[in-house]
Amino acid sequence: MEDKKKSTGQTVALLISIFLVTGLIWMLWKTGFFDAAHSLEALHQYIQQFAPYSHLVFFLIQLASIIIAPIPSNLTTAAGGLFFGTGAAFLLSTTATILGSIIVFQLSRVLGGPFVERFISDRNLNRYREVLRRKCDTFLLLAFLFPFFPDDLICIMAGLTQISFRRFLFLVIIGRPWGLLAAAAVGGSTLQIPLWGMVLLGVAGLLIFILAMRYGDRFEDAVIEKLKRS
Repeated sequence: MEDKKKSTGQTVALLISIFLVTGLIWMLWKTGFFDAAHSLEALHQYIQQFAPYSHLVFFLIQLASIIIAPIPSNLTTAAGGLFFGTGAAFLLSTTATILGSIIVFQLSRVLGGPFVERFISDRNLNRYREVLRRKCDTFLLLAFLFPFFPDDLICIMAGLTQISFRRFLFLVIIGRPWGLLAAAAVGGSTLQIPLWGMVLLGVAGLLIFILAMRYGDRFEDAVIEKLKRS
């Protein structure tokens, strides 16, 4: 009886999630979002047409960028910075990103592997599953901090691991806002990074990631040992 209730709940949750995702895709397509997603100026004009509800529409777009990959959330955040200013765009994007991360994590945890396999290719599953199982916290934080990882897909996969919801939420809160802040600042013209600066940031991020994945266990053991001695 308990298994039957659980199965029914999972089916209902899956149907609701499919309905919401389909509705978001239809809304974005019908209103011309995908045609406007190729540049900041086009996105600016797209958001502007919904005034005085532009803030709400921008929030929904950012939420959709988490649930419906591969909408480029950094590009839409930069467009928000252009239209609303750095502070408002950052606040709206961060709130939507945290909420979207919670939604996909919980859906993955409740519905399990079949749900995840609907959204993630076998290639990505095989690529990230083992490292998430072995070094979940380290990998999640690094994936959130550096923009070259599919962090939205990794949030979905995290639901299949043993990480607690509170720990996952903590990592999302401390890791995901930084890239959004940079994008909002660029869009709001408060931060301009030259091409050579972007290259240096990318190389530095890759180097940090490799070192953390290779020596992360040793570092953690050293910290734990030091804390024990203290």
